[in-house]
Amino acid sequence: MDDYRTLLVDNGSVHPPATLQLRKVAAELARAIGTPVDPASLLHSDSIDPAQIEGRPAEILETAFDRLLALGHQRFVVVPLFFGPSLALVRDLPDRTARLGLKHPKLRLRVASPLFAPDDNRLAKILVERSRASWPDPARIVVVDHGSPSREVTQVRDAVAAQVRALTGASAVVAAASMERRDGDEFAFNEPLLARLLAQDGWNSGDVVVALQFLLPGRHAGPHGDVARICRHAEGRHPGLRTHTTAPMADHPLAIEILADRWRSAIENG
Repeated sequence: MDDYRTLLVDNGSVHPPATLQLRKVAAELARAIGTPVDPASLLHSDSIDPAQIEGRPAEILETAFDRLLALGHQRFVVVPLFFGPSLALVRDLPDRTARLGLKHPKLRLRVASPLFAPDDNRLAKILVERSRASWPDPARIVVVDHGSPSREVTQVRDAVAAQVRALTGASAVVAAASMERRDGDEFAFNEPLLARLLAQDGWNSGDVVVALQFLLPGRHAGPHGDVARICRHAEGRHPGLRTHTTAPMADHPLAIEILADRWRSAIENG
C-alpha cells in the first residue's frame, strides 16, 4: 500500500560489506513489492565510516524513523531480516518501537514475520542450491548458524536442516551445528559446535559442505570471518578434510521472494 513506508531491518554490523549487502537486498525487495524500502539496523552500523559504504551513512532504526517521520510518513511496515524469533526481534525491536510510539503518537507500525515458516522450505532450497554450487555432489552438508541463547532460534536452524535433509534424500548426510555458544549447561542445545563436529569421525576427512545459515557477510560469514577460520583450523588438524563454504543467503532470489511474501502478509493481515 502506498501510504505505508517499508523498512528492512537487520541486527546490524560494524563491517561495511554487511551494510552494502543490506542495501542491495532492500533495493531488490523494493523492486519485488513496487514500493520504496529503507534499510536500517538495530545496532552498530551507524559507526561505520561513510567513506567505506559509498559515502552514505548507515542508519539504525531510530535514525531512519526520525528521518522518515520528518518527511511526513506516519505508517510503516518493518520487514525483519531474521530467520526466527531472536531476542533482538522479540524483545529489542518492540522496546524500541514502543519508545518511538511515545515520541511520535501518530506513528502506526506493522511488523512482518521472520523468514522461517514450518510449511515453507524455500530457505532449505537456497542452502541445497548453494551447497551444490559450492561442491558439485555434496555427500555431507552441515547447516551452520551463529548459535543463540534462544532455544527457539536453534529450533529454527534444526528445522531448516531437517528440510535440507528431506530435499537431498539419500544423496547426502546432513547435520546441524552452531558457530559458537554461551557457556553453561542451559545453552547446550546449541551443540554440536562446528569445530567439534569437524573433529568427529565421518566429518573430519573428505569433502564437507559448510552451508551457512547466515544472511549477510561480515565478521562471521565473510571470506575471512569466524566460520572460515574454524574451517581452516579444522583442515589444519585433519589434513584429509576439505571444507567448502557457501555464501550468505539474503541476496538469493528465493530470499527476496520470502521477504516480499512476509511484507504482503503484514499489509493484508496486520
